[in-house]
Amino acid sequence: MKALVSISRVFVGVLFIISGLIKLNDPLGFSYKLQEYFSVDVLNIPFLEPYSLMISVLVVVFEVVLGVFLLIGYKPKFTIWSLLGMIVFFTFLTFYSAYFDKVKDCGCFGDALKLTPWESFTKDLILLFFILILFFGIKYIKPLFNSLITTVIALLGFVFSLWFGYHVLEHLPAKDFRAYKIGANIQEGMSTPEDAAKAIVEYSWKFKVAGKEKVIVTNGSYPSVEGDFVSVDTKVLQEGYQPPIYDFSIESEEEDLTQQFLAEENLIVIVSYSLEKIERAGAMKLKALSEEAIKNGYKVIGLTASGEDVKQRIKEAYDIDFEFYLCDEKALKTIVRSNPGVIELDAGTIKQKVHWNDIDELELPKVERKPEPKVVEEAIIYYINGELSTEETVEALDEDTIESINVVKDSLQLKALNIQNDTIYTGIIKIKLKEE
Repeated sequence: MKALVSISRVFVGVLFIISGLIKLNDPLGFSYKLQEYFSVDVLNIPFLEPYSLMISVLVVVFEVVLGVFLLIGYKPKFTIWSLLGMIVFFTFLTFYSAYFDKVKDCGCFGDALKLTPWESFTKDLILLFFILILFFGIKYIKPLFNSLITTVIALLGFVFSLWFGYHVLEHLPAKDFRAYKIGANIQEGMSTPEDAAKAIVEYSWKFKVAGKEKVIVTNGSYPSVEGDFVSVDTKVLQEGYQPPIYDFSIESEEEDLTQQFLAEENLIVIVSYSLEKIERAGAMKLKALSEEAIKNGYKVIGLTASGEDVKQRIKEAYDIDFEFYLCDEKALKTIVRSNPGVIELDAGTIKQKVHWNDIDELELPKVERKPEPKVVEEAIIYYINGELSTEETVEALDEDTIESINVVKDSLQLKALNIQNDTIYTGIIKIKLKEE
C-alpha cells in the first residue's frame, strides 16, 4: 500500500502542477471556457460569467498549489480533502459536458492538448482512482523536509503561482499554443489538405409508407422508397478534419477583404474584440502607434466585433484615423489575449504580437511601402448608329427601338482610340437602332 500511495502521490502531484501551469499560462483563455460552462445552455448560472476571470485565476492557482503541497507533504489532510473535492466536481462537470454534448473541449490542458468530452471524463475518473488511493492511504503521506523548509516551499509555490498569473495577464502568455502564435501563417491555418479526413454522417430518413412510418438509414444518399417523405435526422459518427483556423475573416460593411489583407506586407493590426470593453490606457496608446507605423511605411487597420456606432465613438474619443474592420469575437479573443492587442502581419504570417502594455516594445523599422494601386473607374464612350453620343442619351432610348448593342473592351480598337485621342476609355458601347 505504501508503494502504491507513493506512486499515486507523484502521479497526481505532477499532473496537477502541469495541468495548472498550462492553464495559469493563459488564465484569460480558461476564463472564456468557464464562461462557456456558466452560460444558459450549459450549467445555466450566467450570474457567474462576470467573475469568470477571478474564478479562473483562483482555480488554477489552487490546482498548482495543491500539486506542490502533495509532492512535499504539506498539510496532508487539507491537501487530500481539497484534491478529492476538486476532482469530484470536475468529474461531474466533464460527465455532464460529455453526456449532454454541451462543451466540446473541457480546457483541462488549455490549448496545449485538446481532449474530447469523453476523454476528459475518462482522465478525471483515472485521477479520482489515484486520489482515492491517497485518501485511504493518507497515513503514508509524510513531509519530505522539516517543518520550516516544507512551509517555505509551500509559500513560495503559492507566491510564484500568483505572480505568474498576474504577469501573463499584464503581458501575454509565456508560451503560445494557439494557431495564431508568432511565426504561424493564417492563410495556411485556414486551409484544408486534400487528403483530410471527411466527416462520417448517418442519415435517418423517415417516410410514410402504406399509412405506417418507415425509417431508412443511409450515408447521405436519398433512398428509393415508394412513400411520402416526412423528415430526415442526421448524426455525426466521426468528425472530419477541421483546420486550426476556421472563423477568421476581415470584412467591411460591403465586402469580404480577408484575402486582400492576408496578402498585404507590413500590416499592423490593432485587435479589440470589444471596443465597448477596451482598456482606456491601451486605447490612448493607439494614436501614437499608428502614426509611427504609417510614418515608417506600414499600413494600419483595426479588427473588432463591435458595431459602426461604437467604432466611430472610439475613433473620435481617442483621435485615431485608421479603419476598423469586422471579425468574429471568438477569433479575436483567440488571436491575442489583450484588449487592445497588436500584431504585425506580413503576407498573412504573424511576425510580432504584443499586449497593449508592451506596445513600446513593438519593433517598427522603416520599410519600403509599395504604392497603393490606382483605382480606375470605368470610362465608357457611346456610339449610336456610328455617331458619338452620351450616356444620358443612351439611357433615354426606348428598348423597342434598339436592334443591337455591341460592348467592346480590351481590344486593339479601344487602344487605338485612346492613343489617337489621348483618352483613358475602358470600354466602347455601340448601339444600332432599328430602321423606321
